[in-house]
Amino acid sequence: MDTKAQDILPARLSVAPMMDWTDRHCRYLHRLLSRRALLYTEMVTAPALVRGGAMHLLEHSEAEHPVALQLGGSEPEELAQAARLGAEAGYDEINLNVGCPSDRVQSGTFGAVLMKDPALVAECCAAMIEASPVEVTVKCRIGVDDQTPEEVLPEFLARVGAAGVGRFIIHARKAWLQGLSPKENRDIPPLDYDFVCRMKEMFPGLHLSVNGGIASLAEVRAFLDTGLDGVMVGRAAYHQPADILCAADRLIFGEDGPDSTPEAAVAEMLPYIEAHLVRGGRLHQVTRHMLGLFAGRPGARAWRRILSEGATRPGAGPELVQEALSQVAPDQRAAASA
Repeated sequence: MDTKAQDILPARLSVAPMMDWTDRHCRYLHRLLSRRALLYTEMVTAPALVRGGAMHLLEHSEAEHPVALQLGGSEPEELAQAARLGAEAGYDEINLNVGCPSDRVQSGTFGAVLMKDPALVAECCAAMIEASPVEVTVKCRIGVDDQTPEEVLPEFLARVGAAGVGRFIIHARKAWLQGLSPKENRDIPPLDYDFVCRMKEMFPGLHLSVNGGIASLAEVRAFLDTGLDGVMVGRAAYHQPADILCAADRLIFGEDGPDSTPEAAVAEMLPYIEAHLVRGGRLHQVTRHMLGLFAGRPGARAWRRILSEGATRPGAGPELVQEALSQVAPDQRAAASA
């Protein structure tokens, strides 16, 4: 396998950038569940880095790799500077957000509204590529508002691809910039997976991943079997991380087992939590990302309740996590296969 192929292999399965969710604590947890899946930061705006000097937004652990930085912006030089800062901070990929439909993002003239200006996106990406020694990628929608995806997305991929971008993550829904909230934009516009698959047929030289509404590893494998290069999972990976990530290295990346377990991840999170508390952090800043670890297991409700109610209390520490874990029944599926 050549170096290029090795670089993009993690993108076979990635965890989507999600505001307020995929912070460094969340990514550390997800990395304990899968060694191979590609992780993304929350979106960081280029102005915050370049004008605001908010370098703390680039903080991450070496343990998180492979990890990508997602940027938001629409000014080529500013994005170039932000991409350079991200590369210098050690990120493995710099991703441009052309998919977020929130009003706050639109007011900054970036996110999904940029689907209306592929020439500007191409200019931004060319500047980022020139400034960054690591790969620049794009996450986009199939279109926005009254656009016809069959008309706009091929042009978008062709123009931005010609600027040097070789990898795209396509959210298989249109975004409605007026009339729908960001939450509604994740659910109401219909998904068109077949259209994304047709884009792969039309652009065989591009690395294309599909995103949107994917909720199981079986679905991930099915999309890969169609010829798509990668699959990005969002909310399911956050709310049921064990279901998406524990078997991913074996089923998606072809590694030999054994699969990871949420119990082992909890044990490895304890020293991480201790170090976080020593630095002045609060327990709930970490444990809020762990609530779904045992989704579907007997005792999962007690696990969530103990952490939700207790982690915000002054002095709460790793012993609360251990108390919550004691309420979770052993995984009968794992016991049966042992």
